[in-house]
Amino acid sequence: MNYLRGFIPWIALAVVSTLGWQWGALAGLVLGGAMLVRARKAGMAADALILECSTVAFFTALTIWAFARPDSVLKDYVGALALSWLAVTAWTTLAVGHPFTTGVARRQAPPEVWDTYVFKRINIVITRAWSTAFTLSAAAMVVVISAGLGMAAALAVQFAGFVLPALFTAWYPGWARSRLTPAAHRA
Repeated sequence: MNYLRGFIPWIALAVVSTLGWQWGALAGLVLGGAMLVRARKAGMAADALILECSTVAFFTALTIWAFARPDSVLKDYVGALALSWLAVTAWTTLAVGHPFTTGVARRQAPPEVWDTYVFKRINIVITRAWSTAFTLSAAAMVVVISAGLGMAAALAVQFAGFVLPALFTAWYPGWARSRLTPAAHRA
């Protein structure tokens, strides 16, 4: 569940925003910044910190906007906006051939597997799962907000948008290694 650790600022946004979207944005920024600084001090390369850098960029802009324009219509759509940002980040990493999950996976896997077909394929599939979950959750959030379904429904959508791909992430690598390893020898 190390993947979920990278989403702590986003989860904090969802929870703390119940007190005010400015405070949710600020909480996300503080947590995201702290995670990025800690990772850099631990010697992690910038290319392994795609999610952390994206997180800080988003929360910097959101915090500035939220405090400058506290009555902005964006406050109602902050959950959808956050999930959309994560979707764009995740899809972009796939498009450029560097799935964002690779940096997290490298923290857990030995260096000798990093360049294998199986390792790369697993990260592509997992990043697609996260990308899809973020995209669908963002769309669902727009529906929840537009239909006035309330905070409980919004939190449920956001929760599902993180927990379902996290469960897939925990399950898929073992399954894929058992299925793909023989295929890797043929490739």
